[in-house]
Amino acid sequence: MAESKLKIDLRRNKILEQLKAEGKVSVSRLAAELGATPVTIRNDLTALERDGYLVRMQGGAVIAPRLENQLVGTAEDPTFLQKQALAEEVAKLITDGQTLFFNSGTTTHHIARALKGKKHLNIVTNSLSIAMELGNTPTFHVLLLGGEINASYGFTSGGDTQEQLSKYRADWAILSVDGVSAQGGITTCHPEEAIIDRLMMTNAKKRLIAATGNKIGKAGFSRICDSDSAIQLITDSTCEKECLLALQERGVKIIKV
Repeated sequence: MAESKLKIDLRRNKILEQLKAEGKVSVSRLAAELGATPVTIRNDLTALERDGYLVRMQGGAVIAPRLENQLVGTAEDPTFLQKQALAEEVAKLITDGQTLFFNSGTTTHHIARALKGKKHLNIVTNSLSIAMELGNTPTFHVLLLGGEINASYGFTSGGDTQEQLSKYRADWAILSVDGVSAQGGITTCHPEEAIIDRLMMTNAKKRLIAATGNKIGKAGFSRICDSDSAIQLITDSTCEKECLLALQERGVKIIKV
């Protein structure tokens, strides 16, 4: 018997809810939680990709830039308040005249907005949206790293980006990532940006990871670096206590808002 449209819509709405909350979904997890076959879930993801909600990747999907950009700075983002709180806390750490590296991501975008009250900041970023957000801020000097553009996610990467970035040094590397765990390290869904993130951390005096609680204890597709004493993590109270303790045992400095 053909599946009813109502049942299909309900299942796909649940997929979108998880996508908005976590930024990514996996076929195996969705199949288990929704009581559907992996084939059915893959068909759902294909349909949602066709409608512009997500981008398929091996084993699942990640949120589409269109949907992600709509959620930045709006209360429709389930983690909006957490990201705002993280951004405000990060802003307290930054002083006028410093140089900052930013990678791409909704969390770093929130942080960029929170810095508009500062003066004489030098911003080096591979994020198109952050460059546009801060480009007209008085006294800021903003450098957008050139290179190959990932139009889907709004960042630059590749050899040209790495070569340009290697010329600069910063007080802070401020990164938005997809996973922070004691065993898995600092991770992202994008292998091409992981290289850029790693270089930013190498060329900065301090390394700050800003991640909402739902990313703590998780591991993304591509490893950036170890979770160790060189990392300062700022997160919120929604993360699991055991995951934080494991990170602290690795030497990670943690600020919880």
